[in-house]
Amino acid sequence: MTLYLGWRVAILGFASLQLLLLAAVIAVQTPNALANRLLTAFLIVLVGVVTPYTIGFAGAYDAWRWLTFAPLALTLALPPLLFAYTHALVRGRLPPRFGLHLLPPMIQLGYTLTCFALPLDAKWSWYTGSHARFVSPAFELALLVSLGLYAVWSLRLLNRYRRDLAQARSDDDRFATGWLARVIVALVAVLFLYAAFTLWDWLSGGIDFFQETGLYLSLVVIGLYLAIEGWRHTTLRFPVLDGAAADPTAVETPVVPDWIAIATDFDTRLRQAGWATEPDLGLQVLARRLATNTGRLSRAINLGLGVNFSSWINGVRAEAVAAALDTGSRDDLLTLAFDAGFSSKASFNRAFQARYGVAPSRYRRGVSDRDFRPPLPEMRRAVR
Repeated sequence: MTLYLGWRVAILGFASLQLLLLAAVIAVQTPNALANRLLTAFLIVLVGVVTPYTIGFAGAYDAWRWLTFAPLALTLALPPLLFAYTHALVRGRLPPRFGLHLLPPMIQLGYTLTCFALPLDAKWSWYTGSHARFVSPAFELALLVSLGLYAVWSLRLLNRYRRDLAQARSDDDRFATGWLARVIVALVAVLFLYAAFTLWDWLSGGIDFFQETGLYLSLVVIGLYLAIEGWRHTTLRFPVLDGAAADPTAVETPVVPDWIAIATDFDTRLRQAGWATEPDLGLQVLARRLATNTGRLSRAINLGLGVNFSSWINGVRAEAVAAALDTGSRDDLLTLAFDAGFSSKASFNRAFQARYGVAPSRYRRGVSDRDFRPPLPEMRRAVR
């Protein structure tokens, strides 16, 4: 029987080849090695999910019916692998009890292998009968539930990481925004795609092979995006945080210290030494220089200044830029920002706006305005 190499086969086949090549490149990158291996596994599984449709559009199942139930599409492995990738980036390890996360895809694999081993007549009878009526809808429902749960868990993980990172790093926006959020968006996009096509299938009484073309074209587009962006982020080391230093009440002492006085001392020493000009200044490094521990420093910042670590350091940097503007500096704003220790234009604008309530450019124009009144010198309290 003749195979048909139409446009669907060409697009899905070429995209699958690209995904496998990118997976191979990502797998050998040593920074973030665990996360990279998990992303590689996700991409390989995604190619497996797409492959039955690629060969199906070519007519392979008509030519070789024994391919029915070929153990290629482990859809239930996609959500936990993508969640584990995110977890490995921000925590440096697999999620707790990760073996349990892989139990549903292992059940799916065991079921598929069992059905694949059946005699051809029995296999086809099962495929068109009980599998189509009961098992396949059950797996579809399980996938939707899994996608929803892992999207929620990933969002919680990201929110905790953002909170902890703001307590431990002054360049937290380099890591807490962007890529990790887009991974979650991709997970949610897959959820909506599967939900839409599943709902269409259930309401219409069943859609055929070709009507699902849009689903699998969308999946390879999402996969290629994750693969390319994942490859771009293979060398970016996300600070591994356990959250212990971020909790201002983690350690209780019999006598309540004067956190305002302690924080004022830390703040004075930071300014005198000029440490805030270091773009990657972190909680641990600063604690060593101040001859204290991260827990005490974190509590002093939270309870004494009313802000988190990132807001404190970036507030000091914003004050340095404002001081330069007050003295009439004509340097470019971005030059002043980088000299003060900011690592990006976005973080500079955000921190300056939070500290002074106006954009840096507006502040510069106001310096020459006799009616301009800069905000009070007290640092604004950050939302915790």
